[in-house]
Amino acid sequence: MEYLPFSQGDDSKGSFEEIIERLLSRSRETKAGKFDETSDVVEQHRLQSLQKALVVQWLCFTPPSTITDVKDISAKLLMRALIHRVPAMPIGAHELLSFLAEPLKQLSETPDTFEDYVSENLKEFQDWSEYYSCDATYRNWLKIELANAEVSPDELSVEEKQRAIMAAKETLDLSFLLLLRERNPWLISRVEHISESMEPLFLELHATAMLRLPSGESMCPDATVCAALMSALYSSATEEVVSERQLTVNVAISSKDSYSIEVILRCLAVEGDGIGPHILNDGGLLSAVMAAGFKGELARFQAGVTLEISRLDAWFSSKDGSLEGPATYIVQGLCRRCCIPEVILRCMQVSVSLMESGNPFESHDQLIELVSSSETGFINLFSQQQLQ
Repeated sequence: MEYLPFSQGDDSKGSFEEIIERLLSRSRETKAGKFDETSDVVEQHRLQSLQKALVVQWLCFTPPSTITDVKDISAKLLMRALIHRVPAMPIGAHELLSFLAEPLKQLSETPDTFEDYVSENLKEFQDWSEYYSCDATYRNWLKIELANAEVSPDELSVEEKQRAIMAAKETLDLSFLLLLRERNPWLISRVEHISESMEPLFLELHATAMLRLPSGESMCPDATVCAALMSALYSSATEEVVSERQLTVNVAISSKDSYSIEVILRCLAVEGDGIGPHILNDGGLLSAVMAAGFKGELARFQAGVTLEISRLDAWFSSKDGSLEGPATYIVQGLCRRCCIPEVILRCMQVSVSLMESGNPFESHDQLIELVSSSETGFINLFSQQQLQ
């Protein structure tokens, strides 16, 4: 940083930003791996998720005070870290959030620098931080519940019962804070894409994923499995939609990892999904197709098999297939489809547990109202199976 310019200005000289960009880009690639029947494939992917999060450490440091514009560069480094995406596996996400928490706190203490660099990525970081707080409190409650279930109710102490009740209420309180955000709904982008091109605009979603059996084991895909999955993804949309939106699906075994598959979805952008404001905030057609696989609800595929995504990107593309720019609303919509129903269903589970213990949750009925309300739009995020 002392000997190279931060940003490229002279073609004859490299820049710090270029080096970091290459490092971050490589960190998102799935490493080539060979697995046999004795390998713990899930553990290998879990470790890769952690390694991909660790790369952000390169951005979470204080630059030397001797360099020019040190405050601005510190802010730029942090914002670049916020833009960097890592897999949604909790171990990677938790690691990333922990790295960014302290630098963000320091930066927020200097608002004159901070305000210039506030972006959608900062909002997304804060949203994910809140979600994982909800996730942690739920898992804590579940751990207590499972431990208490191993003991006869008559033998449970008052303290143990009270501990479970307090954990349940904390879970519900945090979850409701996330669900009831009116001015700033969870993971909704404030940036709208309006195409000025006269040419047809397309949308693409690229994902690297593993097939996970209900037992938790990984399924090793072959050509037959890929063909079946491709057909199942097509069938998650009606024939009319497939035709009108020119939906195409491609599934292939990853060249880098025999246990991973590469999924590419592509469709025509239309008003409300790729063109103009996206009012439903559910990610549109491509999000709906991928969510069916993520939730293990593909009608014409092996029951209960889910797609565990390790890399996900969405793009606007031209008619000839060249990528125009990121379609963030698709990725965020997919996350909303997967996370918000999960939070609500967990709340139902916790609320029912409180009722059974004789401590009913006052806002139990509000959960039902949240799902059915046209204002929240949550009902669009639920699959038919989840609603049932």
